[in-house]
Amino acid sequence: MSDPKSDTLTEAQLAVHWKEESYYYPPASFIAQANMTDGGILERFGEKNFPECYKEYADLLTWYKYWEKTLDTSNPPFWKWFVGGELNASYNCVDRHLAENRNKTAIHFVPEPENEHIQHITYQELWVRVNEFAALLRDFCGLKRGDRVTLHLPMTAELPITMLACARLGVIHSQVFSGFSGQACGERVADSGSRVLITADSYYRSGILLDHKKLADIAFDKAKEEKVVLEKVLVWQRHPGKYSAQTPLVQGRDFVVNDLLPKYRGQRVEPERMKATDPLFLMYTSGSTGRPKACQHSTGGYLSYVAGTSRIIQDIHPTDVYWCMADIGWITGHSYIVYGPLALGASTVMYEGVPNYPDAGRPWRIAEELGVNIFHTSPTAIRALRRAGPDEPKKYHYHFKHMTTVGEPIEPEVWRWYYNVVGKGEAAIVDTWWQTENGGFLCSTIPALAPMKPGSAGPGVPGIYPIVYDDDGKEVPAGAGKAGNICIRNPWPGLMQTIWGDPDRMTAVYFERYCKNKKSKDWHDWPYFAGDGAVHAADGYFRILGRIDDVINVAGHRLGTKEIESAALTVPEVAEAAVVAVPDEIKGRVPELYVSLKPGVTGDEALARRISKAIETEISPIARPRKVWIVPDMPKTRSGKIMRRVLGALSTGGNAGDITTLANPDVVEKIRDLVSRG
Repeated sequence: MSDPKSDTLTEAQLAVHWKEESYYYPPASFIAQANMTDGGILERFGEKNFPECYKEYADLLTWYKYWEKTLDTSNPPFWKWFVGGELNASYNCVDRHLAENRNKTAIHFVPEPENEHIQHITYQELWVRVNEFAALLRDFCGLKRGDRVTLHLPMTAELPITMLACARLGVIHSQVFSGFSGQACGERVADSGSRVLITADSYYRSGILLDHKKLADIAFDKAKEEKVVLEKVLVWQRHPGKYSAQTPLVQGRDFVVNDLLPKYRGQRVEPERMKATDPLFLMYTSGSTGRPKACQHSTGGYLSYVAGTSRIIQDIHPTDVYWCMADIGWITGHSYIVYGPLALGASTVMYEGVPNYPDAGRPWRIAEELGVNIFHTSPTAIRALRRAGPDEPKKYHYHFKHMTTVGEPIEPEVWRWYYNVVGKGEAAIVDTWWQTENGGFLCSTIPALAPMKPGSAGPGVPGIYPIVYDDDGKEVPAGAGKAGNICIRNPWPGLMQTIWGDPDRMTAVYFERYCKNKKSKDWHDWPYFAGDGAVHAADGYFRILGRIDDVINVAGHRLGTKEIESAALTVPEVAEAAVVAVPDEIKGRVPELYVSLKPGVTGDEALARRISKAIETEISPIARPRKVWIVPDMPKTRSGKIMRRVLGALSTGGNAGDITTLANPDVVEKIRDLVSRG
């Protein structure tokens, strides 16, 4: 631990307290069937073979025309991959599988209501539906290569069908998470200059059929405010043949897709021959300041990268039934529900609703019924499932060979529950780190080649060369026990091409900080700055500490909020923990801790003291929270993310802001009342 009197610590040098965990090794049964058991991959993707090593990923795809140059670095940091190559993403995810696997399930769509049948959409049926909808988009909407379309679709089978139809035409799709407001959708319509909005009348969430169409009206008006007028709004019906929204259709603007499709029955659309460097989609991500930014992802580089990482890191075979429990509204869903698994010809599972509806056994019943053998989810979901039904997985006869965790650091205690209870000790786990901007995994173990280590993502995946820098641009060496800013030294095919309409922002946010020479065209001079803190262990594994601004400076000590939360979760009664920083007259800022408890557990002051003591024991008295608040539930987004911003406002008596988009807005007043009573 750092000297308490030290005044030389920088924001990059967090106090690092997690102990290194023991290794867990994948079972022999997994290794025997793994896609990648050849340790030579590390040499093949080593720096001396860069960038040509990525041919191995690109060769997983079918190309109309092979590329002439693997990597063009002439305009840093706007790298171009597989220049001169031509392909189509829709063809690679659908058409090319028909010859041998037309009757194989491509998408298992699981409705939230358990009395509604699961849809098993074969590759043949997917091909028919994608073609017919592509014909509608082309002929009814007049959409063509390079046009933009905004999708505000829920987790139903029509979402990947729409994406693949757009890709078939060369139309750039921009999917907005269905839980986002109409205003947020409208902002993205305007920013992308979309011609058409594709939405749904309704969908199920926690047993309720929600009116989704009303958000389209708000989005239309918001975009119009910003001088972008949508030509058409297409509405998919949740129940074909029946309009389920209370919000009426607007005559002449809104069109029900299900009513139009019969006119396009039997139509086939030849896939556009897209350049590898043509955009495939836009994916918006929030910045720390300003409006959301649209990451523009390419066709050839992106598709190669997600196919390669799906095969090597997630061990997806064409024979696997694979379930990523993310939402396609996020990059994880684009890369690892749609494009990666379908490019490999696997069967991918989509689930409409919340994981614990109608009870905490639902995910395990789905896995059992469909024979899921690869499971992919976030630490947020894992913690929620652990809280709602810690023993539920034991009741069901499913068997996972492989499990992925993604989206945020996972605490060792939670990792062990995931491994022992969800995975039944049978599965290899990959703890992956990457971001919206990156397209696919950056750090992870290769499951058959490297052991697992709870709390650590692992080394860079093949072809990724991470480095940890301090604030002065000096490398923090492996094993130093100090945290810094994780960067990637090299370009890679999955990296976004630019920020749509704002290339200067791309350079400023991701490359300026550690750029060695702004006039250089040598990629070595342009490290990618991820904005996350990390520790590089002596064994080469990276432990991700979360966003660099998720740091509390307590009397000169930098404490990662994730570490405090992890320590709280070592107390058996605690299900979820969230730390916020509050002002302190003497120490500058101090942590306050919010915890929710497992079902059936009652909180009292004695438990709060025990939690506080655990943090002192696990980390240090410096990390002791000013107050431990035991709350009935955490304020969460509809995707399950804890809204620490809201908790911070409650701790400081500030304005909690707009809480209408929360999954449980009523809990905010309950917590406010608790805090006000002290």
